[in-house]
Amino acid sequence: MGPFEIDVAERGYAAILAATTPAERISMVAEAHRMALLLTAAGVRYLHPDWTEAQVQVEVARRMLHGTD
Repeated sequence: MGPFEIDVAERGYAAILAATTPAERISMVAEAHRMALLLTAAGVRYLHPDWTEAQVQVEVARRMLHGTD
């Protein structure tokens, strides 16, 4: 598949997005971001069960802003 081709699954997703309002799309992005924060925090807590919530939040921010390297 070339860089400008859309496969069937992507076409279906594009149709769903086209049917949403800009406000709904913004809400979807915000919810995806919230989920990413929650999952990242859960992972950090799993790896560092002894850390305080403040330490977890600092690490989440570091990972979300700068990656994990």
